Amino acid sequence: MSDKEALLVLRDGRVFRGRALGAEGETHGEVIFNTAMSGYQEILTDPSYRGQIVTMTYPMIGNYGINEEDVESHKPWANGLIVKEASACPSSWRGRMCLDDYLKAHGLVGLQGIDTRALTRHLRDHGAQDGIISTELDVERLRERARALPGLVGRDLVAEVSSTKPFTWTEGAWDPSRGYVAPPPARFSVVAVDAGIKFNILRQLGAAGCDVTVVPASTPAEAVLERQPDGVFLSNGPGDPEGVPYLIDAVRGLIGRVPMFGICLGHQILGLAAGGRTYKLPFGHHGANHPVKDLATGKVEITSQNHGFAVDPASLAGRGWEPTHHNLNDDTCEGLRHVELPVFSVQYHPEASPGPHDANYLFHRFTALMESAGKTGPRQP
Repeated sequence: MSDKEALLVLRDGRVFRGRALGAEGETHGEVIFNTAMSGYQEILTDPSYRGQIVTMTYPMIGNYGINEEDVESHKPWANGLIVKEASACPSSWRGRMCLDDYLKAHGLVGLQGIDTRALTRHLRDHGAQDGIISTELDVERLRERARALPGLVGRDLVAEVSSTKPFTWTEGAWDPSRGYVAPPPARFSVVAVDAGIKFNILRQLGAAGCDVTVVPASTPAEAVLERQPDGVFLSNGPGDPEGVPYLIDAVRGLIGRVPMFGICLGHQILGLAAGGRTYKLPFGHHGANHPVKDLATGKVEITSQNHGFAVDPASLAGRGWEPTHHNLNDDTCEGLRHVELPVFSVQYHPEASPGPHDANYLFHRFTALMESAGKTGPRQP
């Protein structure tokens, strides 16, 4: 690992000095913190982190290395990574390379050796903000450039991560002892709108009996309906939901015409398409330990989350929508459903890999919604 000095300079002028991790050079993005203890590989390859520099709060990261199975997309999407200590000697029978080598292989700039507790407290108290990681040591010049960074509000980051053409998902679920396990025979045809979808979401849909076709986020509503799906899934994705008006328009054209299930950005897009509003959270929800209450059952789920924006449920009052889940940390809305139409969404990640499995039932809730809409027979090849 490099002993070269590197800096993190935040928009508000705060400076953290450490050592370069991964590729040398410079990167910028919104600096956020993630409270998960593991899952750094899934985090780096989650398209929802596009535009962000991720700070891991757990003190040692990389201790089980990097393997070929646990990626959530075909490459890392996070703009950068900050850790207290990156393990130089990972130990796992599944590990194929260390974190530092993985970052170098993908040209991803990181930083280690800083007080990540101090950085996390700063972001918690002052809010997530743009920053620069650089091996250049001219602090004043970096501060000036950090102040000029564009931020995430209003930007379309979905266009950077979405697929460019439709494809069919056929991969089964991964079992450490057996490898990939083929999904069961499909009962439902689902179109997944890709705003930055994760592989494990597709695996979970397949495991629930769905034949999944993934389409770009720019696909109009009529083009989706031409495929005659039993249901439509709205995926997770990065950035400000108001930055993708074309997706909002498409979803508006789908509501009430086909059963729908949205998560994360898909939840926010659904809220906007229904006539509501979204707002930016001070430092977002990023981690695998967020408590969420199901308002119908009273059950509390521990959830995996990654988002910086939220839906204001009051903005949907009188429009036929009701909140279904509630965040116990900050009282934000974690789920919506229409009281008459077959449409629902959650703000968190029920696929949770790695992380809690409390919310896996939501994929079966989606299939039950499609079944109740009259689509019950096996799909013809």
